[in-house]
Amino acid sequence: MKVKIYPSKCFGEILIPPSKSIAHRAIICASLADGKSKIENITYSDDILATIAGMKKLGANIVKNKNTLYIEGVKNFSGIKDDIIDCNESGSTLRFLIPIFSLTNKKIEFKGKNRLLHRPLEIYKNIFLRQALFYKQDKKSIKILGRLQPNEYTIPGNISSQFISGLLFALPLLKENSTIKIIPPLESKSYIDLTIDTLKTFGIKINFINELTISIPGGQKYIPTDYKVEGDFSQLAFFAVLGALNNTITCRGLQINSKQGDKEIIKILKKTGIKIEKLKDGYRFFKGIPKGNIINLENCPDLGPILTVFSSYGNGNFKLYNTQRLRYKESDRIVSMEKELRKFGVEISSDKNNIYIKGKTKYNSCGEVFGHKDHRVIMSLAIFATLLDTPLIINGAEFISKSYPNFFEDLKKINIFLKIYNED
Repeated sequence: MKVKIYPSKCFGEILIPPSKSIAHRAIICASLADGKSKIENITYSDDILATIAGMKKLGANIVKNKNTLYIEGVKNFSGIKDDIIDCNESGSTLRFLIPIFSLTNKKIEFKGKNRLLHRPLEIYKNIFLRQALFYKQDKKSIKILGRLQPNEYTIPGNISSQFISGLLFALPLLKENSTIKIIPPLESKSYIDLTIDTLKTFGIKINFINELTISIPGGQKYIPTDYKVEGDFSQLAFFAVLGALNNTITCRGLQINSKQGDKEIIKILKKTGIKIEKLKDGYRFFKGIPKGNIINLENCPDLGPILTVFSSYGNGNFKLYNTQRLRYKESDRIVSMEKELRKFGVEISSDKNNIYIKGKTKYNSCGEVFGHKDHRVIMSLAIFATLLDTPLIINGAEFISKSYPNFFEDLKKINIFLKIYNED
């Protein structure tokens, strides 16, 4: 799919879609609860569909009705429907489900697409091998056999919080207690907090003993719960930057006291001089010129691509640091954004853990760019395109379906003029 985006001035209001991160967690918790739950406010992105399909194979009965899921969870792990789990390109699905499916004590095969199986997974391999369980990974799949045991788990905190979250879903269901000790530095702690918060809603108690130690009591049970997924600060970031660079817009559907790590976008924009008005259920972003700044991505790496766009249109020098994990996403997001932004003449460079940008207020269109099969790269380039002098074509734009299938339709709702070309 190609999308041609024309220079346009945005205006009006936009309803931010539900949080993908929280939806994954709520679907999994409901599927592990013996009884019926209702999960409201779901967007059926490719990643969420992968988690739904995975939990169905575990034995959960999941029925879709518009944007609501009715879930009857598993009574035990004997009702597994299939031993091949297709995670598509969802890192959350893969890393969350590996420990859960180990509890079936059956041989399970996980498959994925594009770069999924090339992303870091050594942590689980090491855990399985230390417990004398079967774990084999090749280019096509990961195969496991054996039930994880109550234990003291030592996990690096700077690779992905998803490994910790994956264990937090499974370990409370074991008979005895477990502990997770985190090797510092701990990055993206906000995502662990989201997991613990969702688990608490479904009756699972987990506690931080100190900043780097988590206590997981065994013998627990998930309790069926009705749950509404809050708006997504990760997706808000694209519209926040659009409002800050293009024209004032209002974003609604958000929980102001959210624990989402990507809520950091509000602080970052304010720090660079962007005016933001807090509303009861969202924010209003006013157009301005960002002032050069130093931005820490330690707890919000998914903001990296859109912040390179934001910095490109700033006044002065910008430095994004703690960026190393951007290299292990759907694409190497540092390389992807550097390659595409340089086509417009953006002064951007990087080293191992930093991105450097010298901003300016105007760029000319280069005609066409490539989305690198990465939803956040595509959406970031779309925001950049609205500010150019002539239209821009984004090739490979279909990969937005991974997280935000209605993104281009939502841009149209706030007056961004674009055309979509579906290729055979």
